[in-house]
Amino acid sequence: MNAISSALQNNLAERAKNITRRELQVYSDRTAASQSANLRARKVLPMGVPSSFQAYDPYPIVVKRAHAGRIEDVDGNHYIDYSLGFGALFAGHCHPLVQEAMADQIQNGTLFVSPCEANAEVAELLIERYELPMWRFTNSGTEATMDAIRVARAITGRDHIVKVEGGYHGHHDEVMISMKPALSAAGDASDPTPVPATAGITQAVMRDTIVIPYNDAEALERVLKSGTVACFIVEPVMQNISICLPDDGYLQQVRDITRKYGTMLIFDEVKTGITAGWSGASGHFGITPDLVCLAKSIGGGLPLGAFGGSQECMDQITSGKVLHLGTFNGNPLCMAAAKAVLSQVCTKDATAQAIMRNQSILAECNAIIARTGIPAHTVSLGAKGCVTWAPTQVRNYRDYKATDFDLAFAQWIHHINRGLMLPPGLDDQWLCSIMHTEAETRRVAEVFEEFVEELLA
Repeated sequence: MNAISSALQNNLAERAKNITRRELQVYSDRTAASQSANLRARKVLPMGVPSSFQAYDPYPIVVKRAHAGRIEDVDGNHYIDYSLGFGALFAGHCHPLVQEAMADQIQNGTLFVSPCEANAEVAELLIERYELPMWRFTNSGTEATMDAIRVARAITGRDHIVKVEGGYHGHHDEVMISMKPALSAAGDASDPTPVPATAGITQAVMRDTIVIPYNDAEALERVLKSGTVACFIVEPVMQNISICLPDDGYLQQVRDITRKYGTMLIFDEVKTGITAGWSGASGHFGITPDLVCLAKSIGGGLPLGAFGGSQECMDQITSGKVLHLGTFNGNPLCMAAAKAVLSQVCTKDATAQAIMRNQSILAECNAIIARTGIPAHTVSLGAKGCVTWAPTQVRNYRDYKATDFDLAFAQWIHHINRGLMLPPGLDDQWLCSIMHTEAETRRVAEVFEEFVEELLA
């Protein structure tokens, strides 16, 4: 491997800024209709978008249509889509089997507010993957984590919850704390200060949420010793700060410590879900939580979440002790899409093939990094991957904050101008869908190599 000089490494951020300045102009020139649409939307929507996550600099691409692994914007530009709804479209856009299932159901009704047979059928498919015996459906990942926390509080009779610094678990109050806090407010790395992510979080909620670092089992045991913690909610693999893997043995330690202190373990698999493998990250690492939360890709593009748990946990609902409500929960249209995704589209074989395509991207990107010596590395989990602009693996939020965001933004704006749509958060990851082709897969590494060559030119 040819290592680049220290002087050149120090100069990479400035080169990245130069690339960014040029590419921002290119972006503006090729997306005039998106800019116009966003300006119009700002008159009636805060930030011009329906969700604040959809707002990014300089302004978001406005999409006209999508199919398979591609999208088209209102300017007529085409992109290979590796954002895929922030990981919600493992099945790809408009998969024919999902479309067929939805079309058939539309003929027979989209909302009953009464059970349909598919409720049990989809739950059985989730049991097969996760080996948790009871399930309930929601309309989003936010609802799934909110309801799982309520169940954990009911079964333990405790108020406090624990989450990791930098973790995202939806937008209900209890978990909108220390999502991506400013380090000036976050306190000591080993004992972080809880920081509200938004206005409107009450002091009472702040007192009930304890924040610890990821990959720190000692910190978890320290806060659970009080005996007041209902649950530890965590992504088994953090995906709010790129892809942050657990240390060897960490998740087993988490499982052992939570059991020791009678604390419920909730795995937030909204993002890892079926994309990490056929049975998600739980199956990948061989750890069974008390409750697991799903959403995104299980719905095939429709709004669907779910949470499943042990018999003891879910009996809190059966007994009436915990109320779980929702007019649209388990509606037949979403159930039809989910049944197609789980049984026909994202099968074991199709999932394995998508993971193999992702591994080929990672191998090519790794070869480029090794050959050039750039201060970056790749991370992967299942069908997801990313390039992280740091020379060593990110283990927690503080490591993530030390990565080079100038390089990350330059890469994103360079790639989108060359028809490659990656998530705009600079810390997110690509997803290889069931419908991406080999040629589309190769294109990721090709564009990355073009960027690196220009960066080092």
